Amino acid sequence: MEYQEKIMSFQELRKMGFPRKYLERAYKSSNNTFAFKEDPSKSKSKILFDTTEFEVWRQKEIKAQRNSN
Repeated sequence: MEYQEKIMSFQELRKMGFPRKYLERAYKSSNNTFAFKEDPSKSKSKILFDTTEFEVWRQKEIKAQRNSN
């Protein structure tokens, strides 16, 4: 999948069609190495995604789903 930027916000990814719950699950996943808050000291800080690493995580998720069927 192609992303517009190397770093994209939660809302930008939503506009690309990713469901809110999917992005929330990605952000909260135990193996998250790609999503982070712009300012960790603020609870309402913008969540940013490194799209290269997010895509790696996403592909692993797809593969795991296929293998579990």
